[in-house]
Amino acid sequence: MAHHVSPSGRETFFSASELIVSKTDLKGRLTYANSVFCRVAGYRASQLIGQPHSIVRHPDMPRSVFRLLWDTIEDRREIFAFVKNMASNGDHYWVFAHVTPSFDAQGTMTGYHSNRRVPDRAVLETAIMPLYAEVLKIERAHANGKDAVAAGYKALADFVASQKVSYEELIFSLKSAA
Repeated sequence: MAHHVSPSGRETFFSASELIVSKTDLKGRLTYANSVFCRVAGYRASQLIGQPHSIVRHPDMPRSVFRLLWDTIEDRREIFAFVKNMASNGDHYWVFAHVTPSFDAQGTMTGYHSNRRVPDRAVLETAIMPLYAEVLKIERAHANGKDAVAAGYKALADFVASQKVSYEELIFSLKSAA
């Protein structure tokens, strides 16, 4: 599917009682999208299945955050992350994502599963938005994509290290501090 959407600058929201759920194969292609995902992202399920999950990636999201996410789940571990996504009309929406690898009965990784909730607004505004803006600024200072991701990843890792906690401890301390 040809897909080019520009950010509208408008934010859209979903209810705190709702979960956005999706599943992907090992390459990140959508194999399942629940009705909440379809509604919030502005796509029919038939438009999403088989597409890369990055169909909802917002250009304001640091690519290094996705590197951290992929490195973690490919290492067979779960991850929690704040993510800014973009709907089919260019509107954006924030989620607090829990991404886990999926396994078959023999323990072979078969894909990934993600549940997304409404994030705490205070955490977004006081911690995540400023951090992501700084990391994105660092990434955009590099013309080469690999260098950009590496520099952003280093900035993200340096920030986490400066807090003297693991990434997971930092994410959950932010959630509980709000």
